[in-house]
Parts: sequence; structure tokens; C-alpha cells
Amino acid sequence: MGDSVRFGVRQVIFGFIETNYIMLLYLLGMFGIAAFAITGVISSGKKDMDIISVVFLGMVASLGGGTIRDTILSVETVYWVADTSYLWVAFASSVLAFFGVRFMNDRQKVFHYADSFGLALFTVVATEKVLMLGFAAPIAITMGIITGVAGGIIRDVLSHRPPLVLGREFYATPAFLGAFLFILLQKNIPSHEFNSIYAVSLIFILRVFAIHKDLYYPSWLLYKKEIHHEQRTDDENNNLKH
Repeated sequence: MGDSVRFGVRQVIFGFIETNYIMLLYLLGMFGIAAFAITGVISSGKKDMDIISVVFLGMVASLGGGTIRDTILSVETVYWVADTSYLWVAFASSVLAFFGVRFMNDRQKVFHYADSFGLALFTVVATEKVLMLGFAAPIAITMGIITGVAGGIIRDVLSHRPPLVLGREFYATPAFLGAFLFILLQKNIPSHEFNSIYAVSLIFILRVFAIHKDLYYPSWLLYKKEIHHEQRTDDENNNLKH
């Protein structure tokens, strides 16, 4: 009895996804906006901002990546202007997060989970949208990554935090791998309704795993090491001149 019920529920869920794929992408985008809005509010927590500033930061963090994407691609109307539901979700999520953040026991953990979730959703949804617009796969992957990380960069800069994507964090790589996986799946299993879910899951799992295991890029993969080497060489040359 239990197995038949579980099978029936699974069939209903799979059937809904197959017949409502566009709606699924729409909902994933909304969830991504809500997740990034929460990170924007949490990141402002130590800056003593008023509610207007906090809500503004949350909205900019959640809407910024897609805005940059549409601007680069010269889309006729930016997505949240064409559909103000995105704007209202960003606003409502930011307001709710402003009042709810004080009840969070571990804000940093919530921040990282929400950021990972938003990164995964935005990257994959943007990759899919760019493909639908008729652009080539490399452009879709690039715009997916830009959409996923740009909102976080704006958020971190406005809240005076070091941008996650510009440090040793294992951040942009999961986005790239997820977007690349989605492209591969679309090429080999076109119109499969679960391709986006697989790609979102990959990005989220990789990002959360990196957070829990404290995984960072090794120093030999960082450009910082080369800069130090160049600076040391310049100093040595200056010493020789003197």
C-alpha cells in the first residue's frame, strides 16, 4: 500500500513537471529571487541600516544579475519590468527577511545556504532562457554564470564585504559545471523536463559540500601568487638600482 501511494505521488509530480515546464522555470526564478533577497538582508545585518536601505539591498541583490543579463543581451524589456511579479517577490522577501532575520540562530549558515540555492537557480534558469532566445551554448553558459554571480557581487560590494566570487571560494566553478551539465543534457536529451533540476542540484550540492568541507582553490591556481612574484621581482630590481 505504501509503495503504491509513493509511486502515485511520484507520478503526479513527474506529470506536473512534464506538462508545466515553463511554469517550473518561472517558479525556480522566483525562488532564486527570494533566496538572494534573504542573503542581501543578512549581509546588511552588521551595518546598522534602516529598513528602506536593507530592503533596497535585498532587492538589488535579487534582481541585479538578471538585469545585467538582459542589458548585455539587449532584451527589449528587462524581465522585472515586463513582469512586475518578480519585483514584488523581491520586495516581499526582503521585508519578511528583515523582520525574520532576528530569529535566525545561525545567520551565516542561512546566508550560505540561501546564496548557494540562489546561485544554482539563477545560473540554470538564465542558461535556459538564453538558449530559448536562440543564442549559442557558450553564450548561454557565460550569461548563466554572470546572472548567477552578479547579484552576489553587487550585494557584497554595497554591504562592504569581500565578494565571494573574487576570493578563494569554490563559487564560480560550480556555476560553470552546472551550466555546462545543463547544456550537455539539452544536447543529448532535448526537452527533458528534469535537465534543469539535475543542473540545479549539481551546483547546490557542490557549493554546500565546499562550504562544509572548507574547500578552497589551491594557491597555485590563484593569480594572487603571480602578483606577489611580480611585486617581489620589482622590489629586487629596485634594490639593485640602489
